[in-house]
Amino acid sequence: MAVKLQGFEFWKTTLRGARYVVAPMVDQSELAWRLLSRRHGAELCYTPMLHAQVFVRDANYRKDNLYSEVCPEDRPLITQFCANDPEVFVQACLLAQDYCDAIDLNLGCPQMIAKRGHYGVFLQDEWELLEKMVKLANEKISVPITCKIRVFNKMEETVQYAQMLEKAGCQLLTVHGRTKDQKGPATGIASWEHIKAVRNAVNIPVFANGNIQHLSDVEQCMEETGVQGVMSAEGNLHNPALFEGHSPPVWEMAEEYLEVVSQYPPCTLSYVRAHLFKLWHHTLQIHKDLREELAKVKNLQGLTEVSRQLRLRCQEEITNGGEEAGQVVGLPFPHWICQPYVRPVPKAPVANSNGTEVKAVCHKRALSQEDSDGASDALSKNKQKKKARNPHKNFCPEQKPKYIKCEQCGNPKGNHCVFNLCRGCCKKKAHKEVADCPSHGLRFKTKAEKQKSERQEEEEEGKSRGLQEEEDGGLLNGTPSPPTDPPQRTDCGLRHGLTGT
Repeated sequence: MAVKLQGFEFWKTTLRGARYVVAPMVDQSELAWRLLSRRHGAELCYTPMLHAQVFVRDANYRKDNLYSEVCPEDRPLITQFCANDPEVFVQACLLAQDYCDAIDLNLGCPQMIAKRGHYGVFLQDEWELLEKMVKLANEKISVPITCKIRVFNKMEETVQYAQMLEKAGCQLLTVHGRTKDQKGPATGIASWEHIKAVRNAVNIPVFANGNIQHLSDVEQCMEETGVQGVMSAEGNLHNPALFEGHSPPVWEMAEEYLEVVSQYPPCTLSYVRAHLFKLWHHTLQIHKDLREELAKVKNLQGLTEVSRQLRLRCQEEITNGGEEAGQVVGLPFPHWICQPYVRPVPKAPVANSNGTEVKAVCHKRALSQEDSDGASDALSKNKQKKKARNPHKNFCPEQKPKYIKCEQCGNPKGNHCVFNLCRGCCKKKAHKEVADCPSHGLRFKTKAEKQKSERQEEEEEGKSRGLQEEEDGGLLNGTPSPPTDPPQRTDCGLRHGLTGT
């Protein structure tokens, strides 16, 4: 077994001193995008965040998200998991360790799904659990364990957090310089000061994440913080050539990406569509008809054709527009050039009549009675499709049927379930009690009785076969058959003078 490298030796040797890093991005850092990014300067890539529990239990999930994406050109590679159970995390690591160069624990995802699943940045206050997870993984797996974190508001707490992970066995730390509340419209600016403080406090390599839109940002970040490498997520999605210091026409990157997708199938269509939306973001604000088309097409050929149409329109605009062609207010380059997307600044709080500041909140439009009666132009496209299939369908929340909840988990229970449970809870109970539930199609008792009956038949058949073999074996060996009782004399025999022998 090869010696597991640690810390700076791991970074210099296994990761080849990588400085330009593509972040783990759910449904976005798939194999085709990683290969495209590597062609344009990326030196290290992460897989999308994978769910450890699903990875352990689902062979198809492992195949689709890691095993089928093995490619010699896609190294060095770090696989990232989200997890909240040490044993499950280690099991996932053991299943993935032969397909990557390190395993990363996601402690930075701030999305609502992470809050509901209790992982990502929502574990950052549970230091005892995290210490156990990192320590156990470091002891059990054959590749180094790394972590990606967000900062606390207090710099001292962030430093102590990083030191705890290092002590537990983390061999490389990526620090996203934003807190867990800095997301969406409130993303704001990442704190490089926090990242610098962590770099100065630990003795393992550190990657910085946040505020990276151009190659000049990468160089400035490394100079100001002293980190070993810089990770890019959104900057990379809008310009895969970011690490080359190059801003090519969008169609060049789009066409090259589609070419890679066709060379390394399979690639989920939704991933490809999402990448094209990111690349063509600024142009699609102008050519909205093609935006609609890009959202509707159902195959790779359709996506390729929409991208081609966008290229033709841009080139026509270049031909007819002269030097001012493509200039859009707020963009440093023409809209067809790869460039970052800058989120608009959140609206300032507004004072109410009492002088108290009230945050501007975007409320969803309430569904009116006209909507519920079928004004199709007021419904979303998805609901319009459902309405077309079922004209009597009603989308008014107040008129939706009320479901009786499962006694155990709160999900809707089966209407005719023998246990009054949802299917998931019913399956567990039926399996435990070896019972049937016709409503949910569960036949544990029936199957058990059938298996028992088959075993009994096999046993009886085996016994009769054994007796037959004994009899046959006795005849073959010349062993006389056991004597039989002499026939009994009957009254008839006596009358006729017969002896019965």
